[in-house]
Amino acid sequence: MATFFNSLSVLLVEPSRVQERLIEQMLRDAGVVRIAVARNGEEALLQIRTISPNCIVSALYLPDMNGTDLVCALRAGEDPDIPFILISSETRPQMLDPIRQSGACIILPKPFNEQQLERALRGVLDYLEPGEPISANIDLENLKVLLVDDSPNARKFIRRVLKNLGIENCVEAKDGTEAVAILGETMFDLVLTDYNMPEMDGKALTQYIRTQSWQASVPILMITSEQDGSRLAAIEQAGVSAICDKPFNPNTVRQLIEQMLSS
Repeated sequence: MATFFNSLSVLLVEPSRVQERLIEQMLRDAGVVRIAVARNGEEALLQIRTISPNCIVSALYLPDMNGTDLVCALRAGEDPDIPFILISSETRPQMLDPIRQSGACIILPKPFNEQQLERALRGVLDYLEPGEPISANIDLENLKVLLVDDSPNARKFIRRVLKNLGIENCVEAKDGTEAVAILGETMFDLVLTDYNMPEMDGKALTQYIRTQSWQASVPILMITSEQDGSRLAAIEQAGVSAICDKPFNPNTVRQLIEQMLSS
């Protein structure tokens, strides 16, 4: 493992010196050798301009801003593609959803163990470095995907993951209403959709596809930050083919897409 993550350059944003030392040691134990530290958001943004790390690991609550403000600043122009790992004990959806919608790679619970950290770092590498494309039995060149999400950052993140899997032909829609219009004119092999969207959410879009669309059998992967069990059950009843957490591990999406397209 010591050589697996040595290509990563990590900026750790952590105001607590105790937590900083603990997390830095865990990163080094995982094989990360290039680690810089920032105490607050402004210092982090300055370091990003000067040292150009390829991964950010940040606490949620910082002295001058929170992790949501930091990742939004990155996505708005500082470094829109940099992988972002949030470390937090926060569980309230209203605090975590903006991070989930921002294109963050992973949300690590606090405390976390070595295995959870290594899975997060593997997800970062999968995002940064294209690996093996999905199953050779799938015609990737002609595969056509509809990506539906109201967050431009989330769409950009997912689209890059798809590209790393060898999927290039991707059409985007900002909500279910726009997706319905596109589905009326274009044939797709796969639909990836968020759940919580304005105008028409992912559940309503799934119901429309399954009951009214001429593409009623198209596989649908729901990528969502929704945690409510009853809502997730309703999504399954609406007819989705699979549900994936947001944020997600790229390898998880690879496996789900392979399963859906193979069946």
